[in-house]
Amino acid sequence: MSSPAISHISRVRALYKAILKLHRGLPLQMQALGDQYVKEEFRQHKTVSTNEASVFMTEWSKYYVTLAQQIGKKKPNQSNIGANLSPELLDCLGDEQIGQLHELLLETQKPRENL
Repeated sequence: MSSPAISHISRVRALYKAILKLHRGLPLQMQALGDQYVKEEFRQHKTVSTNEASVFMTEWSKYYVTLAQQIGKKKPNQSNIGANLSPELLDCLGDEQIGQLHELLLETQKPRENL
């Protein structure tokens, strides 16, 4: 019988792989940025508490479902991908998380060279 820790690790890996696979349906620039962000986030959260891990997995699962629905509707482009964060969620974010969001916003607004 597998231990709860191994089961949790398997779920984390499965979600991680599923998100990266889903990103293949995004425009190339969005895919590259999304993949980089996901890899960094999952790497940074390897050693969090059980409670933080639960919240992390819930939020990334919601991301996966939302993105899968958006990609499934029609050919994705920047105008039909994503969702606004609720004011309640923004109030829960710490200064470091707000800073990360700001950096992400700046990155998405940089002019891109054609691939």
